[in-house]
Amino acid sequence: SLVGSEMCIRDSLSLCVALVLLVLGIFKYTGFLMGNLQSLFGWPEVIPQIVLPIGISFYTFQLISYVVDVYRGGVRAQKKYWILLLYASLFHQCIAGPIVRYRDVAQDLAKRQVHAEEVSRGVSRFTVGLAKKAVLANSVAVLADRWLPMTTEGLAKIPTAGLWLGGLCYMLQIYLDFSAYSDMAIGMGLMCGFHYKENFNYPYIASSVTDFWRRWHISLSAWFRDYLYIPLGGNRRGILRTMANKLLVFLATGLWHGTGWTFVLWGLWHGLLSCMETALQLPGKLKSRWYGHVYALFAVILGFAVFRAADVSQAGALLGAMLTGFSPDVVCRAALLAVLSRRTVLLCALSLALCLPLWPWLQKKIEPLRIWNALRGCLMLLLFVLCLLALASGSFQPFIYASF
Repeated sequence: SLVGSEMCIRDSLSLCVALVLLVLGIFKYTGFLMGNLQSLFGWPEVIPQIVLPIGISFYTFQLISYVVDVYRGGVRAQKKYWILLLYASLFHQCIAGPIVRYRDVAQDLAKRQVHAEEVSRGVSRFTVGLAKKAVLANSVAVLADRWLPMTTEGLAKIPTAGLWLGGLCYMLQIYLDFSAYSDMAIGMGLMCGFHYKENFNYPYIASSVTDFWRRWHISLSAWFRDYLYIPLGGNRRGILRTMANKLLVFLATGLWHGTGWTFVLWGLWHGLLSCMETALQLPGKLKSRWYGHVYALFAVILGFAVFRAADVSQAGALLGAMLTGFSPDVVCRAALLAVLSRRTVLLCALSLALCLPLWPWLQKKIEPLRIWNALRGCLMLLLFVLCLLALASGSFQPFIYASF
């Protein structure tokens, strides 16, 4: 009787997860699969384009984590449907993350408290995130579009040094854009009495690809670790099984981000590098080594170039242009100086500064000062005014991750 009950519960879990994934698959992948079949067999286009509900990947994964945690006994089942619906639709983070697990906000959902000190911290965090998006991310996005074009004609006009500068700008754009939303979500959560975990930990100071994924989109990495990698066996069944599990996880990561083959290649690129690092035990050897940081940044920039491309042929053309065509030092220097300006240097310098753990270090120095509270208020007001000016200029672009 107990065995039969356990099997029934397990079957219910499988059915629930399958239904949630089916909904995600219908909305996100039907068009991609039918488009490939139509192109392969020459079928006429008979299925209309399906509109993707915004943020579906995020709240789908949240619901899966909830039912799995209930099955495992990690949390109690929520008997009030409206509270579960509130958890799945929290406006702070349901559009573009972070992926919040029910167990992390269960106490806030049951007995939420709003404190003045947390509201103040939330307003500051929200303002910083808004400035990262409206002032910096949108600005470097313009530079990335200019120096990392997605057409053959455009690639021919940009020198190799310019393409790498464009790759750097896109890398800065996607980090500033996504981490800005996470900052805003965490800030709005604090204003309303919810406490969300950090989603980024300065990923561009990583010393390996493995270290990068411990720092980048932490909520997604942790989700795949706990609900896919470990159930597959993790690293407990030998090196070959570990590598196979990692490749499967990174393949799923790529598919989660988008429906094109470029996302699959991006995921496999990181998966292969992670497998190589595991086999050679590189994360420990590269830790705190300067060449480890260079290698990790090189791998991330090339990966994001593929991530940005619209299709495989475009990705191949872009990588080919970035990895060939280097000229002697004098020519490269002249080409690089031709695409730089004072504004560009300032934007890139500020963006790079936000990618480094400079602010936590500076905060420890200035927080004991009595005048800091007044200065912080003035600084947040100044940042907010800058955001309003940037938004009024009409240069605002939607969050990249909102489409996922």
